[in-house]
Amino acid sequence: MNKPIQHEMPGGVLDAAAALAHASAKWDSDIVRQITDYIEIPAKSPGFDQEWAEHGHLETVLRNAASWVEAQKVEGLTLEIVRLPGRTPVLFFEIAATRTSSTGASECSSQTVLMYGHLDKQPEFTGWRSDLGPWTPKYQDGKLYGRGGADDGYAVYASIAAVQALKAQRAAHPRIVGLIETCEESGSYDLMPYIDALRSRLGDVSLVICLDSGAGNYDQLWLTTSLRGMASGTLKVEILTEGVHSGDASGLVPSSFRIMRQVLDRLEDSKTGRLLPASFHCEVPAERLQQARATAAILGDEVYKRFPWAHYDCGGSTAFALPTTTDPVQALLNRTWTPTLSVTGAEGFPALKDAGNVLRPYTAFKLSLRLPPMIDAAQAVQELKSLLEDNAPYQAKVTFESNGGATGWNAPDTAPWFEQALNRASQAHFGTSCGYIGQGGTIPLMNMLSQGFPKAQMMVCGVLGPKSNAHGPNEFLHVPYAKKLTAAVAEVIAQLP
Repeated sequence: MNKPIQHEMPGGVLDAAAALAHASAKWDSDIVRQITDYIEIPAKSPGFDQEWAEHGHLETVLRNAASWVEAQKVEGLTLEIVRLPGRTPVLFFEIAATRTSSTGASECSSQTVLMYGHLDKQPEFTGWRSDLGPWTPKYQDGKLYGRGGADDGYAVYASIAAVQALKAQRAAHPRIVGLIETCEESGSYDLMPYIDALRSRLGDVSLVICLDSGAGNYDQLWLTTSLRGMASGTLKVEILTEGVHSGDASGLVPSSFRIMRQVLDRLEDSKTGRLLPASFHCEVPAERLQQARATAAILGDEVYKRFPWAHYDCGGSTAFALPTTTDPVQALLNRTWTPTLSVTGAEGFPALKDAGNVLRPYTAFKLSLRLPPMIDAAQAVQELKSLLEDNAPYQAKVTFESNGGATGWNAPDTAPWFEQALNRASQAHFGTSCGYIGQGGTIPLMNMLSQGFPKAQMMVCGVLGPKSNAHGPNEFLHVPYAKKLTAAVAEVIAQLP
């Protein structure tokens, strides 16, 4: 039996090697198998599976995770699946606090650590390697391929494994609660009612650990300092009630696609990609600029080279498609603090093999608008709708049906103890200090928690490093990195003052 750790200050420092060994053994003996089983289940988020309740996949992955957590027999842990009518369920667990006093007796702490993750997944997408697939897990060279493992089905398993690493060394820890949702990939629209219902049980949250983010590389611990917001919806342009012969009508009936282009030109400069409304932009804080420069010095041109660029033969050499910028600092800012429009889906188009000479009656695009961290998403959605719908060319029927929005997040000031804990954990497991990076994705919960717990430190991190490709084909979970991240989480919890 391990001897109790003696603490010389509030919190404590784990034996890093022992913590990593414990986490690695748990991953190798159990967690990889659990996530392999999880990948096989098409637990798509409700935004992509309106019949999610009937299909039961979200229920299955949530019950599987709950059963596994209960089977770990973590001392002081209680768990339940919480359900609100008509909403996707959440998993909530609570682990009682332990502290070691100067006399060696155990005493309670009023502080709470909140651990967060989600179990719902993005849809399949096309383009997977011939030997891979979204629901066919494959473990190869330390990477577990398949949809949802890294984003972020591993989170609940890694969270419990981190607690187990603390318990194995009898390290004191504060009260810990876990909240695992099943609606994140749809914008977490079900989450706030659960936050309200569970608010009294969440307690005085001093540290939030969110394992749904990314990493600049696999060589150090990375803290996410900002997240973009999002406004999404379907833009539809209708000009006819049915398709007509293009030879008969073209030149007289305007193309719905051309009208779509005109409407989108109100929003975006197609030459540069810059969004035109000034209200969609915000000034980048000086600290984030400084961190971007430091991160650019670490990552260099890998900031943009890590993407799977299209390429072709050009006179005996290979030519690659180009990014919007090759300056590493600007590249980091473009993907984290710049509003950007993406068209993620289309309707009204026949397949190429079925496309006859017909002028189509309508064109519809699914729009995904990423917003800077400090822009209010609700206001952006309202402005976006007016901008796209008003004064339609040719009096066409133009409608924008919003899927809602999520305001981004800018991390609070880093407390000295937190910065020290992050660097200590990164040095212990990677041999270098913690890196700081903004992420272009959206985690709606973070803004909610920052408003609800303004004094809490936010450990937003994850395994989505280079080429892990969440949401796309060939998504993988980098298991060696996940092991170190699990141990690092345990160390940061142990050092909470």
